[in-house]
Amino acid sequence: MHRRNFMGALFIAASSLALASGASAQDYTFRLHHFLGQQAPAQTKMLEPWAKAVEEHSGGRVKIEIFPSMTLGGRPPELIQQARDGIVDLVWTVNGYTPGLFPRTEVMELPTVYKNDPRAANLALYDMFDGELAEEYKGVEVMFLHVHAGQALHTGDLDVSSLDDLEGAKLRIPTRTGGWVIEALGATPVAMPVPELPSALQKGVVDGALIPWEIIPPLKIQDQTKYQVELNERERFGNTTFQVSMNQTRWDGLPEDIQQAFRDASDRDWWGQVGDIWRASDDFGIKVATEAGNTHRILSEEQSQPFLDAMQPVVDRWIEEVSGKGINGTALVEKARALVAKNTAD
Repeated sequence: MHRRNFMGALFIAASSLALASGASAQDYTFRLHHFLGQQAPAQTKMLEPWAKAVEEHSGGRVKIEIFPSMTLGGRPPELIQQARDGIVDLVWTVNGYTPGLFPRTEVMELPTVYKNDPRAANLALYDMFDGELAEEYKGVEVMFLHVHAGQALHTGDLDVSSLDDLEGAKLRIPTRTGGWVIEALGATPVAMPVPELPSALQKGVVDGALIPWEIIPPLKIQDQTKYQVELNERERFGNTTFQVSMNQTRWDGLPEDIQQAFRDASDRDWWGQVGDIWRASDDFGIKVATEAGNTHRILSEEQSQPFLDAMQPVVDRWIEEVSGKGINGTALVEKARALVAKNTAD
């Protein structure tokens, strides 16, 4: 009896250890919420590989569940507040969906700050983050920031090769600075999250949009447009910044080794790699459009200059706006341009 009791106790103890071990492997489950579809390159090429890297760095102790297309509720502009409130653990969102909330980071959205090099821009963001940007991300712990390849012009029947062609056109804006760009070009800005764009194009709510090539395949933009336009040397009409961030309380409650798993998966190399991912996705997107019969128009240097001249006051407007909030906008623009140039050379 004693031997049987002893062996039974050993079995129970071993089972308990196994259960405890299994439980610990599932203690760190995170929900990541975002606004695009499951098959969008943002998920398949960026979010899924990043989540897998975190899981691997944690030795399998972390599990990140991705919820696309706002399946956990709300609209895209609510994502950052969902993270801050702890409704979800992690979000991937557009900074510009909440205008004015991240004014310093807007520097990378401005036209003429860089020429269509998302790797260089992302590395510049990384190099600026601790010193210039971090203070505006209260309530969340930033995993990484990034841009895409830049805002290009997509239109239906509107064939654009000069500023006059845009007069009175209604264009979807990506951010408030994007709205300023559209106004500077003589068009009318119409605000909406990007998932609403296909319907707006189809119904004639807008004549076109400022978005990257990358979004063409997941939203089938090639079916709603005829022209894709960018400036000389692939320069674009400004940009959009994105963030992947975690609820601050959730982050603060994690042990150091789990935090380190996230840091290791979100290091400087990863920020640069995200730029490469978006560059490749952008190239694929324009290929889809041209193969569908759309016209990819790259304006000449002479054609591009009036657009660049028209957009320069947007930079000045931003500097004046943020200066009113005690931010040295001139210094931020100069530093962003210098870091982009440095990282382009690297």
